[in-house]
Amino acid sequence: MKALHDPKGILKTGLDAIRAEFSVPPSFPPQVLAAATRAAAKTPSAHRDRTDVPFVTLDPATSTDLDQAFAIEQTGSDLLLRYAIADVAWFVEDGDAVDIEAWHRGETLYLPDGKAGLYPPVLAENAASLLPDGPRPAVVFTVRVAPDGEVGLDGVERSLVRSRAKLAYDRVAESELPQGFAELARRIAAAEDRRGAARVDPPQQEVVGLGQGRFALAYRPMLLSEERNAALSLATNLAVAKALLAHRTGLFRVMAGPDAKAVARLRQSASALGLGWPDAMDLKDFERDLDAADPAQAAFMLAIRRAGSGAGYAPYHPGAEPWHAAIAAPYVHATAPLRRLADRYVIRAALALANGEAVPDAVTAAFDRLPEVMARADTIAARIERAAVDLAETVMLHGREGETFHAVVTDSDGASARIQLESLPIIARTKLPEPVAPGRKLAVRLDKASPESRQLTFVAI
Repeated sequence: MKALHDPKGILKTGLDAIRAEFSVPPSFPPQVLAAATRAAAKTPSAHRDRTDVPFVTLDPATSTDLDQAFAIEQTGSDLLLRYAIADVAWFVEDGDAVDIEAWHRGETLYLPDGKAGLYPPVLAENAASLLPDGPRPAVVFTVRVAPDGEVGLDGVERSLVRSRAKLAYDRVAESELPQGFAELARRIAAAEDRRGAARVDPPQQEVVGLGQGRFALAYRPMLLSEERNAALSLATNLAVAKALLAHRTGLFRVMAGPDAKAVARLRQSASALGLGWPDAMDLKDFERDLDAADPAQAAFMLAIRRAGSGAGYAPYHPGAEPWHAAIAAPYVHATAPLRRLADRYVIRAALALANGEAVPDAVTAAFDRLPEVMARADTIAARIERAAVDLAETVMLHGREGETFHAVVTDSDGASARIQLESLPIIARTKLPEPVAPGRKLAVRLDKASPESRQLTFVAI
């Protein structure tokens, strides 16, 4: 992790400029805040009392918008995951002011020094959040996980739950987690291997808030606690996808894998990076054992991510199986309704079907509208994240123009190449006098580092 030297507050000024550029709302309109305050006072009256179940949450330490709480129990050879998800739909009604604003936003937008929430804080960080300071309304998914990692949805119900503890990824102890937590994650991973799933989690380049106006730029691999926690969401989303698909309805997360040409380019990249990829081994089998801690393998993981088409959303259509190539199965988003608009509707559909009811017409209509809304929101979120990283890179290097840095080429396109500096967590593009294969090491000179334009210019020497 590299701390940023920013005595003049350039990063703060730049983040404000990013907010203005992407029209990030600073707050909520008064009528939305008023509607949210009224909704937050709504007493749960359609929920079974499950406050005796020992739910806990596991999130980043500073998070207050807690979507999920979980409890695990053994039943024979199976594990039962009780996954409580914030019951946003209890507070937000179709067509009310909060709902209309959420459709405008699509998802929560994150910046290093704050966020623009999908819902007002009185809901997202209080009444609807599964905080450990009192009972909260939730939708509890009961997911059965077999010894081989296959999952099924045993039930969905509105429940009143009480979290026993707000646990944090970077400091949680094994003894604080439910028995079966690690075993459940192992089973889900085993099922992924058997399906040939190809989820790639390279280390992320990100700007980290350190408090008191300080930031750092870092590559952050996932912690073991995060990986295991992600398995709970994966199990639930797979089980919900199965249930919706069986009833010929739903909104699915879909993604196509790399095509033949992309795989051929990836083989060239692997060779340039010095990675032994046997000719008879397909991409899914090869990437399964990649190690994000190794720079060459991490670079190849990033190349795989760029080689595939991006993920999107698609409603159920007869005769067209929704498919997520990285998951190698039909898949939905149902576990983060405080942060993603689409999840609220998937949850409503699953709740209805599990209790013998028809999916509400408003939900079915939303499934057709949501792909466009979520695609726009995902694009804006990705551009904001990239802009923040670009800003941090330029702040870090501002004043070092003329210096020489050592770098490695991670991928190239003719005379243009993407490079990763060896001494700093910085990725940039540079022009080269001739094509260079991935894996080649270069010396580059920094010609420009402009926080105002968020541009870095390197020249190969």
